[in-house]
Amino acid sequence: MSFSIKRFLPHILILVGFVALSLAYFSPVLQGKKINQSDIMHYIGMAEQQKEFAKTTGEETYWTNSAFGGMPTYQLGAKYPHNYIKKLDLTLRFLPRPADYLFLYFIGFYILLLSLKVDFKLAALGAIAFGFSTYLIIILGVGHNSKAHAIAYMPLVLAGIVLTFRKKYILGFILTAIALGLELVANHFQMTYYLLLLVLVLGLAYLIDSYRKKVLPHFFKSVGLLSIAAILAIGLNATNIMATQEYVKESARGQSDLTINPDGSPKEVTTGLDKDYITEYSYGILETFNLYIPKFMGGGNYEDVGKDSETYEAYINLGASPMEALDAARNAPMYWGDQPIVEAPAYVGAVIIFLFVLGLFLVKGRLKWWLVGGTLLSLLLSYGKNLGFLTNFFIDYVPFYNKFRAVSSIQVILELCIPVLGIFALSRLFDSFQKDEEKLKALLYSVGITAGLAIIFLLFKSTLFDFEGLRDDQYIGAYGQAFMDAVIEDRKSLMTTDTLRTLILVLLSAGTIYLFLKKKLSENLVVVVFAVLILFDLVTVDKQYVNNDDFISAIKVDKPYQPNQADKEILKDKGHFRVMDMSSEGQRMPAKAAYYHNSLMGYSAAKLGRVEELLEFHVYKNNMNVLNMLNTKYIIAEDQGQIFPYTNTEANGNAWFVSELKFVANANEEIVALDSLNTKTTAVLDHEFQAAHNLKTTYQVDSTASIQLKEFKPNYLKYESNNSNEGLAVFSEIYYAQGWNAYINGALTPHFRVNYVLRALELPKGKHTIEFKFEPQVVATGSKVALASSVILGLLLLVGVFFKIKGRKDKA
Repeated sequence: MSFSIKRFLPHILILVGFVALSLAYFSPVLQGKKINQSDIMHYIGMAEQQKEFAKTTGEETYWTNSAFGGMPTYQLGAKYPHNYIKKLDLTLRFLPRPADYLFLYFIGFYILLLSLKVDFKLAALGAIAFGFSTYLIIILGVGHNSKAHAIAYMPLVLAGIVLTFRKKYILGFILTAIALGLELVANHFQMTYYLLLLVLVLGLAYLIDSYRKKVLPHFFKSVGLLSIAAILAIGLNATNIMATQEYVKESARGQSDLTINPDGSPKEVTTGLDKDYITEYSYGILETFNLYIPKFMGGGNYEDVGKDSETYEAYINLGASPMEALDAARNAPMYWGDQPIVEAPAYVGAVIIFLFVLGLFLVKGRLKWWLVGGTLLSLLLSYGKNLGFLTNFFIDYVPFYNKFRAVSSIQVILELCIPVLGIFALSRLFDSFQKDEEKLKALLYSVGITAGLAIIFLLFKSTLFDFEGLRDDQYIGAYGQAFMDAVIEDRKSLMTTDTLRTLILVLLSAGTIYLFLKKKLSENLVVVVFAVLILFDLVTVDKQYVNNDDFISAIKVDKPYQPNQADKEILKDKGHFRVMDMSSEGQRMPAKAAYYHNSLMGYSAAKLGRVEELLEFHVYKNNMNVLNMLNTKYIIAEDQGQIFPYTNTEANGNAWFVSELKFVANANEEIVALDSLNTKTTAVLDHEFQAAHNLKTTYQVDSTASIQLKEFKPNYLKYESNNSNEGLAVFSEIYYAQGWNAYINGALTPHFRVNYVLRALELPKGKHTIEFKFEPQVVATGSKVALASSVILGLLLLVGVFFKIKGRKDKA
């Protein structure tokens, strides 16, 4: 027992150190504070209705009416039965948020380096370099939690794969299945897709190496085991994956039925996102140097350049008071890169970049080519439209690549690969595989490349770069050329300061290695020095963008919205209706209305595709017939700063009988018909439903016909109808075939889509009870698969433990 404790004690101490580092960086969490994340504020608004329903009823709803007229909750944190891998994830994230994600960064990368047979001290050093990489901290600051979540489990998945290829079949298989299961729990399929690209590069490196060493049977055995592990991981997350796969076809990311734009012009038909949308956030080729020099391109869109800046003086010269000038200088437009919005530079670190370059000379074999290949692929794809031929090839021919936007985010792969190779460079320095002369030569080359580059930038920056940004013309128009000249001087100053900073860090790093090679420093002291250098390098940059000032009281985070007078007035109405927020507050906080009401708007990239198209074609153009059919009873308006609720007395209500049904040939005609359609008396129907339901074109509606909503929940609506004639009822509810079922007097009855997005039902004459229930079969089926997969993995885990113990006894 003492031997086991002694063996694991260093790892336990390092884990404790990771906890301490995570809590130290986000120290306000120890005071009960929470980080103010803009994306999480939007999420809270979107998810409030489903959370309140679960709190009140103890049940989970998989549909919400709170945003975009209605949508599934699959991408809003829905909880599924038998999702045991999620329980494991929550156990691992035991620290307060966002310290929990930082801890996951550390621990996953640490295990990856251990699986690569790196000494635990160097593995801990690498984990620190990875965890504090600026981009990984920035996404925590703005609330990209699911992205951070998925990134954190990437190294753990790679660790399982590496162990399997190292013939640690049982451990590798189990770790891969669990880690990939955790990766999928994060529910950020874009990051998982990027991980898959890196795994393919890794697999290619192992395949070539196996062919050269004539061990292909081992390679294919490993691939077979890993494939089974992947199937199990998918099974553990079956409900979420199946629901997402079902929903994505109907979402804004699926293929549209339209071939026209809102202005009537032809629309490019695509099975994914629009190319311009995909490449909107394309990394500039020059921005590559931001990885090495933090403010090479000015940093973020708005930087604090302080009172001693040229920008401050320019504001003073424009007539601003010292206080006004100082406030403006704290948000100076320093970024001059190619992207529309940048919160902060994607800084990997001068020290770790230097070690990466050193690794190019010291590290040999498949590991180097995997890491270099992954780095280059990541960097080149991040250029997006700035390297159009490669990006267009991937969009057009690589499966699923066109489902994701913000191509610059693929740099998470290089942010993983660079620290691995950098730490391996130190590992090779410490071993005896190469002579000290070769190591000194590699050091000389590395210093020449990295320090030389910094010196070139210092000497020739004004010759090489113009320091002009995309929005500079706007500032020139508003403040004049003299103001922009001052801004450019500050951009130069930032670049100079940070380039000098990088040069000093490189020289300190090189000096440390030189002293080690000259036997002046021990291995342990080198690790300590590099730990100090890396922490100083990264944390000082990180703290400029995510720091204690970003934390506020927990109550303000948990309840980020306060009702205005319009909200209070609308909340007095206990009926079922929709709200359209057109105020400036609604523009700033698009999910606020969803927090309090059933809103037509919201904040989600996963809204239903037809709803988004309806918004673009009609709602944003204030087509009142369409607003009426959506039962938009209240419009939150603003006049001279006063926000008030406008009551739309013409709203159609929850359901109504129509007298005419118009048939159209396709989706184009259906959505265009809504331009002038009187939705109170007429409905428009796509031909695909006509034959299936044998519908008439006219219906008799007399003054006694009525249909009233008697009960409503997010996933259930109950109506009572009375009509002396057979009638066609239209419901102001969003049509979604994959889960909504209609019942007339308890009997399941087919319903269909009219008016592009609404539900309709043909009713026999007389009095009837109509119910709509959201009963997604995908949740029931997926839950069974998840349960079975959990049981199988549990059994395999027991078998693996048995054989491990048996193997040790046999050796003894």
